[in-house]
Amino acid sequence: MENKKELRNWLDAYNLDHPLVIGGPCSAETEDQVLKIAHQLKDSDATVMRAGIWKPRTRPGNFEGVGALGLKWLQRAKEETGMKIATEVASPHHVELALEHGVDVLWIGARSTVSPFIVQDIADACKGIDNPVLIKNPINPDLSLWLGAVERFYTADVKNLGVIHRGFSTYEKTKYRNIPEWQIPIDLQNRFPDLPLILDPSHIAGRRDLIFDLSQTALDLNFDGLIVETHYDPDNAWSDAKQQITPETLIQHMKDLKIRKEVGVDEAYQKALGELRAKIDIADNQLLETLSKRMKISDEIGAVKAKQNVAILQSKRWNEILGKMILEGEEKGLSEEFILRIYKAIHQESINHQEKVARG
Repeated sequence: MENKKELRNWLDAYNLDHPLVIGGPCSAETEDQVLKIAHQLKDSDATVMRAGIWKPRTRPGNFEGVGALGLKWLQRAKEETGMKIATEVASPHHVELALEHGVDVLWIGARSTVSPFIVQDIADACKGIDNPVLIKNPINPDLSLWLGAVERFYTADVKNLGVIHRGFSTYEKTKYRNIPEWQIPIDLQNRFPDLPLILDPSHIAGRRDLIFDLSQTALDLNFDGLIVETHYDPDNAWSDAKQQITPETLIQHMKDLKIRKEVGVDEAYQKALGELRAKIDIADNQLLETLSKRMKISDEIGAVKAKQNVAILQSKRWNEILGKMILEGEEKGLSEEFILRIYKAIHQESINHQEKVARG
């Protein structure tokens, strides 16, 4: 698969003067719910109405979707509002039913993308269709696996493709439900700049108060659109209640988000600067996460030393670390002076942490 301008044809055909917005509930719950949300979104920037029909749940016993019945509700929403409709498909049977009910956009979930066997089965079922197929990243941070899924659809003569960045699962607890790992979609974008790239801030955030900032970061990084879980009564949603926002909030977000267009030299400058600053913000966040992890390890070291009544300061170990970091820093274009200043500060903070642990 090679990057081609034609990869953007389906998105360009929408003739939008703003990023693509796909909005709607995590799950279709009732016909009234689907229709009410659709009508609240129809005059907004949302071009596509989304709703989960089949819901792969982590553990059995949770709500797993209303099934094919919900497709009729989506179909009616399309007829009444003129919006395009989208849903997730996880099997060839899902594809068949979705197409029969006029679903315009299909997406492949993260749990499906992780398995080449499942992806191939779905790709074969989609062979030759004109409907856009959007592929979410796998749950693990594996760019090759993500691109492999895209290539399977491309090989199956599905040329209207796009990707959705929904973050990556991690065992560690962070403020995000799924960590963004922005560098991975950035690398994908660098390799396939014309492949439409869409952010799913809902699944990255896991909570509604983070959605706006994540969306702004995506737009600063030149993402092509957003897919946002939207419900008129989020707190009482049947699934993913904490990460859904109201249609009114989505509409306000789209008004407040800074969307940069390629118009003139000054605009190009602002756009480039915005993208670079967004990358700096991402790097800074990653740096803080790494420093936090390092200090947690220092706490553990402090506990081990305290238990054995060992002195906190280990000069030989410190000198070894400093010498190694100076050499590695030089290889990465970082001056000795900079490394000394940074690592002296890190070392002092580490000592402070260990002293605090030792004092109990």
